[in-house]
Amino acid sequence: MSTAGQRSRDYELGHSEWELARLASQARLIDPMTRDYFERAGIRPGMRVLDVGSGAGDVAFLVADVIGGDGEIVGTDLSPEAVAAASRRARERGIPNVSFRQGDPRALSFDAPFDAAVGRYVLMFCDDPAAMLKGIVRHLVPTGGIVVFHEVDLTGFRSVPPAPIYDRCCSYVARTFLKVGTDPSMGTRLYRAFIDAGLPPPEMGIQSLVGGRHGPRNGADLVANLVITMAPVMEECGVTTVEDLDLPTLHARMLAEIEAHESVIFGRLEVGAWSRRI
Repeated sequence: MSTAGQRSRDYELGHSEWELARLASQARLIDPMTRDYFERAGIRPGMRVLDVGSGAGDVAFLVADVIGGDGEIVGTDLSPEAVAAASRRARERGIPNVSFRQGDPRALSFDAPFDAAVGRYVLMFCDDPAAMLKGIVRHLVPTGGIVVFHEVDLTGFRSVPPAPIYDRCCSYVARTFLKVGTDPSMGTRLYRAFIDAGLPPPEMGIQSLVGGRHGPRNGADLVANLVITMAPVMEECGVTTVEDLDLPTLHARMLAEIEAHESVIFGRLEVGAWSRRI
């Protein structure tokens, strides 16, 4: 996902084939949480929905499943590579009511208002999340339009007993995000962002991945793959080096250590917030 702003990078995760595969793997773990937030917010069959920062299209495809064939979803992203990848995936999946447009959603015009605006892991990459929210609200129906976003708070990462490789990798991710201007605690700032955007105080929810070495939802794979994606940026920012990470063996070493310590792995906090335009 890409947004406009004065950050040191447009988008530090990039749009490589590896990153698109990582996003698909992440979606398999995170989609149930996102879907829960969207449905609690009131996303229903037949709605017209705007997906902000659509990236490779995973959230748009999730919403398409919720709104059904009578609904419509339009995804937006600054990156032409992301829009091309998402459009290709929509064609391959045979989902005719999903389309993607390149550009900042605040500046784009659409042929009809939306019943809802959604996003996942979007506001954390914005210089001014409240301004982004305020800008997209104008695309909603005048009364009752839904705004629902799913963001993270990386302070939720931990392991008990400590698994040092996992813990270090989580720290590297958070520190790198801070250095490039990404907010690793956007989840806990959602409430304030909604208020500052002129929206009613949002309802909220929180979930997390948790489990041991053999737990299918412990999130260790997600962290290892994210570090592999971010490794060059981590090195440029002086957080760690690719050599020290030893990327070819990182994932296996992380899992072996978790198993040896019989650690329970707690993932980042997955925070949802939703409100309606009045």
